[in-house]
Formats: sequence, C-alpha cells, structure tokens
Amino acid sequence: MTAARTALVIGGGIAGPATAMALRKAGVEATVYEAYPSLADGVGVTLTVAPNGLAALRVIGAEDAVLGIGQPLTRAQMYDGRGERLGEFPGLAGLPPSRGLWRDELCRVLHETAGAQGVRVEYGKRLVSAEEGPDAVTAHFEDGTSATADVLVGADGIRSTVRTLIDPHAPEPATTRLLNFGAAADIAVPADRESSYFVFGTRGFFGYWVQPDDRTAWFANLPHDRPLSSAEARGTSKADWLARLRDLYAGDTPCREILAHTDADALAVLGSLENMPKVPAWHRGRMVLVGDSAHAPSSSSGQGASQAVESAVQLARCLRDLPDPQSAFTAYERLRRARAEKVIDRGDKTNNSKTMGPVAKKMMKLMMPLMMKTFLNPERTLGPEQRYTIDWDAPATSRKVPAQGL
Repeated sequence: MTAARTALVIGGGIAGPATAMALRKAGVEATVYEAYPSLADGVGVTLTVAPNGLAALRVIGAEDAVLGIGQPLTRAQMYDGRGERLGEFPGLAGLPPSRGLWRDELCRVLHETAGAQGVRVEYGKRLVSAEEGPDAVTAHFEDGTSATADVLVGADGIRSTVRTLIDPHAPEPATTRLLNFGAAADIAVPADRESSYFVFGTRGFFGYWVQPDDRTAWFANLPHDRPLSSAEARGTSKADWLARLRDLYAGDTPCREILAHTDADALAVLGSLENMPKVPAWHRGRMVLVGDSAHAPSSSSGQGASQAVESAVQLARCLRDLPDPQSAFTAYERLRRARAEKVIDRGDKTNNSKTMGPVAKKMMKLMMPLMMKTFLNPERTLGPEQRYTIDWDAPATSRKVPAQGL
C-alpha cells in the first residue's frame, strides 16, 4: 500500500518537474504548479550536474535529455590572476564527467521530458495557503483557484512558501558579501574544452569554460562591502556593473579578455550569493520539502541541482513503499538530511576560499601540491558525493539504516 496516490508539486524550477517524474514512476499522479505565467527563459546562469546527479536523472528517465545539452567537464583547473596554475581537480575514475549547462536550458529539458512522460504543469499558480484534512491537503492559489491531493510537495526554492507553511518560524536565506554575475562572452579564450577554470583574481573570483559554439560561459563572485538583494543589485544598470567588473578584473587573465567581449545586455545580475541555514522541519502532516526549499547548498558546491534530483527520487521511493505520509516523510528525511547538509557545509567552506586576501592566496599557491595529496585529494573530497547512487528497486524502509555516500 502506497502512502499517496496523488500529489501537488509546488514549483516548476529544477526540483519540481524532477519530483513529478519520480512520483509518476512510483505510481503517484503528480501535477506541477508554477507561480510564473510561463517557463522563465534566461533565469540564472551556469551550473553543473555532477555524476551523482546524472545517476539520479537516469532513474527518472531524464539523463539523456540533460546529456544532450550539457557540456562534458572532465576536470577543474585553478589559476591565479596572472595565469599561473595553482592546481587541478581531475574527474573521478570510473565516473562520467560532470555536465556544464545553463539553468534555463536545464529547466526547459526537464519540463519537456516531464511533459512527454505525462506530467501536467499549470502556470500562473502562486501558492498563498494550504489546509489539511484527515485524508487530503488543499492548496489555495493567488488567482483564487485551489487544488486537492493526498500530499503537497514544496519544490519552490530557497524562498519557499511551503517551508513557512510547514514551520512559520523556519529560517530565511542568509546573504553573503559575494555578488554573483554571469554571461556568455563572444570569444573563445585558449582553453581545454573539457575543463572548467577557476581564477583566484586580485579582487574577485572568476569561473569559466569554453562552449562548443566558441563562446565562453563565465560567472564572477565579487566581494562587496554589504549584501545586496537581486532587486537592489538590479537598481544599478547592467552597463554600469559590467564597467565595474572590467575595472576590478583588469589585472586578471583571461578575465579581462572575457569581460571585454561580453555584451552588457547579456549580463545576469543576481545580487549576493545566498546560503540557506539548515532547515529544522522538512515536513509536517501531508506537506514535505524537496530541493532548495529543504537543503539549498551554495552554488559553489556544484551540487544544487544534483541534490534536488536525488531528493526527488528518494521521496518517491518512500511514498511508494511506506503506508502513510508521515512514515514516508520521516524515512525520506532520514535518507537525505545528513548527506544534503554535508554538501551545504562544503559549499560554505568553498565560499570562504573565494574571499581570501593576498597573503592567503600566496600561501595557497605554495601549499596546493601538498593539499591535493592530502585533505583536498579529489577522491576524498568529492568521492562520497559523486559516487552516490540510488537503488530504485530496493524497498524503502522506516527502519534506520546506515547512510550511504555521505
């Protein structure tokens, strides 16, 4: 006996369609409700899907679609702003390479794949409240409509409405003093086409890779004297921000060349990087959280999308195999919380490295060979994350079992 036959999935970003596909595979009819009137194009910048994310996408029948748009990235190379190499993180032996892609493209192919599998998406449905009965939960939307199902899944991101319905005292996202920008530049800088590059510049952190279309996808994390919301950051024109970026990265190669070939209209101005404090309550009654609404790692972790899909798959397994929502949600949280929060912790440490001063950067350059052989060894650092797989056919259980791949 399954814990649910129908589900309302709130949020149509990455976690939403992934969750709906996983639930449908588990025999639960799921409909996605997206607040915006259409699938947003050009929202966000680049991201990576790691090998563990590809494995989770394989479970829900979406891996091939993502492989079709993602650029294989077999290694990460680190440089200083003068072009001197600091170190390299090679891909892990026996695993497929991570894929680099644009967030809006990932959302598009997940929606297309979900639609092909029979998942329905309703747009313009901004959740305002929900009420639970003994056998169902009803969502009420801003347009005056409502919908009822056995369970409600909050896949509505870092500023989740569902999270506050579950726990009115839930923490809010914390903003860092790192501003986030990105675009694609009309230049192919000299690079290995299967590498991502990370530059510890004189005054900011810069990442890029060269796309098959001979454009360079890039992002910049720039220290700022105070956090800025996306709305505050967009109060300054894109042209002004681009001029500031060109000035701040003028001494860093190849950042200055990439920025010189970036059009201001293409610049994504995202405000400060946000960190989500650990969320005390992932579920209550017939409502549960997945993806960034429950566990939002910094984008520096390279795991946000992958962790969201993993949670979608594990939630579906638990609803498939356990007799009621409460036992299913409890088992799901037991499977996911420790792993997801370790990723959050690693992302926070990576953010801290982006704000190093000049002395710390010099020390890093001297120590990097030793660090790569010891505590920064790629297998030790990334192996537990990237080698993780989910056995879809294994029965989910309410019993506490040893966690895999923390």
